[in-house]
Amino acid sequence: MKYYLVLFVVALLSIQIAVAQSRPYNVVFDLTTKDSVSQQSVIRWINLISKNNADAKLEVVMYGQGLDLVTKGKSIVADDVTKLAQNKNVSFAVCDIAMKHQNVDKSQLLPGVTTVPDGIYEIITKQGEGWGYIKVTH
Repeated sequence: MKYYLVLFVVALLSIQIAVAQSRPYNVVFDLTTKDSVSQQSVIRWINLISKNNADAKLEVVMYGQGLDLVTKGKSIVADDVTKLAQNKNVSFAVCDIAMKHQNVDKSQLLPGVTTVPDGIYEIITKQGEGWGYIKVTH
């Protein structure tokens, strides 16, 4: 009897692991700081995730002071952002409201960066679609 119980538990765990691994790897990163360590961290995370899971969908949403990550002349990781933005599974989205408050024009953004009407709404929409959420901070 114990043998069948152990066999059943092992089979059940195997099924749960298979189901968990079949879920899409989608993550939205929330960046609201111009801190250089945070900028470097989010780039490092995206690079690591992309290398380990090519199908992962990753989006960095910037509002508040997070715009520096993708603003020409302010980003310390501009080359990395431009390169990553070419990956179809990676996106950098800037909040239109934050751009307006900080007098940043779309022409000041790095190539490949998109805008969204409301950064917070973009994040909660992604979460509603089952995306994981990471607050970028150190």
